[in-house]
Amino acid sequence: MDSHSAERERMVETQIVARGIRDARVLSAMRTVPRERFLPPDRHSLAYADRAVEAAGAQTISQPYMVARMTECLALAGTERVLEVGTGTGYQATILSLLAREVFTIERIPDLSEAARTRLAALGRANAHFFTGDGSVGLPPHAPFDRILVTAGAPRVPGAILSQLADGGRLVIPVGPREEQDLEVHAREGAAIRVTRMGPCRFVPLVGEQGWRGTET
Repeated sequence: MDSHSAERERMVETQIVARGIRDARVLSAMRTVPRERFLPPDRHSLAYADRAVEAAGAQTISQPYMVARMTECLALAGTERVLEVGTGTGYQATILSLLAREVFTIERIPDLSEAARTRLAALGRANAHFFTGDGSVGLPPHAPFDRILVTAGAPRVPGAILSQLADGGRLVIPVGPREEQDLEVHAREGAAIRVTRMGPCRFVPLVGEQGWRGTET
């Protein structure tokens, strides 16, 4: 057991299980991944706080409960190819790498992508592939994806991302104004898309051609 294992267990029980997350595989992943490894040393004490925490490069590591909730919404069985839009620190990608067959994660800031790649390599996660570019248009050369997770708030669902969702697949994305969004699950059933709204959330803006471009409010 490492020095933070008790904090991780307490986080899972009091912040995640207590709020209704029941997927045993998601809970196991949350108990496994060391959140402190994704924060600067002077913020390790905040790694298991019940909130988003600022990380290096003006990035944040999302609230543990929100990471668990979005992951549970994907309904991963372990066989899926998953696209993550917004690599950030790499924490969410690490969780996904424990639960899916393959993870493709795209980040618009090269230094963040490289730092996340280094973190996952140090943790022995070899099934994640890193890309830099405009995540609002997805990752067409590697589509379709069984699951897509967008970790930034979009003013509307990007058509390019939705078009890369495989039949039977799920897209989990925050949609709405910059200040607050609704977490939405889009499930593809042939040509039809079924949308379920999971409630309010707050994420940094999805910047890009099919996201926020600096002039929208």
